[in-house]
Amino acid sequence: MGVKDELVLYHNPMSRARIAHWMLEETGARYSVRLLNFEKGEHKQPEYLAINPMGKLPTLMHGDTVVTETAAICCYLADTYPAAGLAPSLTDRRRGSYLRWFFFAAGCVEPAVVDRMFTRPEVERRSALGYGSYADVFRTLRQQLDGGDYLLGEQFSAADLYLASQLGWGSMVGAVDTSDWLTAYVMRCTERPAYKRAEAQAASMVQQLKSQG
Repeated sequence: MGVKDELVLYHNPMSRARIAHWMLEETGARYSVRLLNFEKGEHKQPEYLAINPMGKLPTLMHGDTVVTETAAICCYLADTYPAAGLAPSLTDRRRGSYLRWFFFAAGCVEPAVVDRMFTRPEVERRSALGYGSYADVFRTLRQQLDGGDYLLGEQFSAADLYLASQLGWGSMVGAVDTSDWLTAYVMRCTERPAYKRAEAQAASMVQQLKSQG
């Protein structure tokens, strides 16, 4: 792999970079990881801020191309490595459904879960919120998933990877009501070998960061 094609993930396992890491494993592409230590404020240092002025993780460098925002990274990688079969092609009519649910996961599911985690009141703000209400979001999500194992029916996609990550995290912090359909969906997604590889590597990274003090 030449420098112009080099994939580098700026990572900390206690961040959304964990999702991008899973996505990289799914693609089968060669990549390297640059681990940033939150305790030492490495994500707020000038060197990193020159790449991502938000000072957040993840950031993906593909040669001289910078991609931030976790959903964008997943979408970019799915299109860049089509052989992995993680997204319908541009000429596939299912592409519309894929994008619909990808953006639904990023624009509705995640903020609904975060608002609930921080117990932000939603009733009086419902008309101003992009997601409406937590109940609306999860009723809509269940209706879609009742039609198949994944968002596109029987095909796992990058949209499922992103959504399952959000739901798994939300369940862990108590911001998502666990139910049989949701638990089964997350388990289907996280049984994938790429997820298990990424998680094993993340556990090793956690220990590495702890050893740094």
